[in-house]
Amino acid sequence: MVTVVLGLAAAALLGLGWVAQQHVAYTEPLGEMLHVRLLFDLARKPVWLAGIATMVGGQVLGALALRRADVASVEPLLATNLIFALAAAALFYQERLGAGEWLGAVLVSGGVAAFLVAGRPQGGGMPASGSVVWIAVLVVAGVAAGMVAVALRAPLQTKAMLLAAAAGALYGLQDALTRGSLLTLAHGPAALFTSWEPYLLPVIAAIGILLNQSAFDAAPLRISLPATTATEPIVGIVLGVVIFNERLRVDPPALAGEVGGLVALVVGIVILGRSPFLAKSEQGQQAPRDRE
Repeated sequence: MVTVVLGLAAAALLGLGWVAQQHVAYTEPLGEMLHVRLLFDLARKPVWLAGIATMVGGQVLGALALRRADVASVEPLLATNLIFALAAAALFYQERLGAGEWLGAVLVSGGVAAFLVAGRPQGGGMPASGSVVWIAVLVVAGVAAGMVAVALRAPLQTKAMLLAAAAGALYGLQDALTRGSLLTLAHGPAALFTSWEPYLLPVIAAIGILLNQSAFDAAPLRISLPATTATEPIVGIVLGVVIFNERLRVDPPALAGEVGGLVALVVGIVILGRSPFLAKSEQGQQAPRDRE
């Protein structure tokens, strides 16, 4: 129960943080996408800094949840952040949630519950071989780099979705490395300082933030955030099984429930991402540029 509370609280802070970040990032020039100067410019905006602080708070709570439970148990809970982002946007713009938003919320929440009940993720521990972790890191980094390469030649909205998906893949990797660092810490601080995961974590986090802010710069939240929210839990769950040997039930009824839960989760995220509330941030912005 504590893990569920921590996971949902983390998701709430992540959703609030992303709303604040996108509200500011969308006003930045398109020419700053994928450039470090985008982050320096955003760092001068108090609202963006507040969004980053809120997101970091969510990541801390997510780390506490990962300390208590497996990646496959925590990732679906973190995926509910879009519900909280939607609610924050609705409150900010003083609008009521419509039938589409409620349907998306039910699908996301129901998908999370179905996956956890059907899969019953459990077990897991330190990987037997460090090479497995390195291979996983290289594969995820390669997939993210491939999406960025395609995004460079894509139309603006497609670019935003691909950059957001690449950020989500890195966030899923970040969650897995956080879990690994916490497991290493159980053997003492000396073991943590002599392992490589804690030193790679800030690099992955920084690149993920740059990709996410570039996606927020390119398109409104309804286009950019769903790709991040859908990709992160999928990558995190796969890495949890591959790296930490976390076990999911594999009998036919369980597999059906797991697949159905993930499908409902992704469909719900897509529906919520199309909510007009998440597009409000593009109204009234000072954006004297062609975004198409």
